[in-house]
Amino acid sequence: MKKKTEILDQPAVNRALTRIAHEILEKNKGGDNLLLVGVKTRGVPLASRLQEKIRQIENITVPIGELDITLYRDDLEKVSDNEDPELKAVNIEVDVTEKKVILVDDVLYTGRTIRAAMDAVMDSGRPSGIQLAVLVDRGHRELPIRADYVGKNIPTSEKEVVVVQLDEVDQADHVSIYEKE
Repeated sequence: MKKKTEILDQPAVNRALTRIAHEILEKNKGGDNLLLVGVKTRGVPLASRLQEKIRQIENITVPIGELDITLYRDDLEKVSDNEDPELKAVNIEVDVTEKKVILVDDVLYTGRTIRAAMDAVMDSGRPSGIQLAVLVDRGHRELPIRADYVGKNIPTSEKEVVVVQLDEVDQADHVSIYEKE
């Protein structure tokens, strides 16, 4: 892949997450009854960062969970190439029932990952609502899913790939667009 453009650098990622944290608190009238659930892989550190920003703003610690949607994917047979899927830990230690669950992911694209994440959350209990926070919305939805909180809207073509790198996973914080070769 050929790198085209860096869209967000480390300070821009930080500003976007700060804004999202404020928007979450404003829309939900504070942090009571919230549960942040990061979609593996990069949604988990983003959820953790949002948890910290909310703590700094409201002086409360919103519970956090991790979600692996591997078995909920509708394209599992295409992705697995006849191999058994690799399952990662699902860690939602808080009962989701009657919580306002905020799913956190890095990039919103077709909507299929989020549909799978909503199915997984619903299998864990009955939340009072599910909201979605993403660092990047790149468009090209295949399902009627929209983010409630978006760090940056990046219109892309199908020939482009959005790559999010986070310090916790990739030892760098930035978002870039690459062109498929």
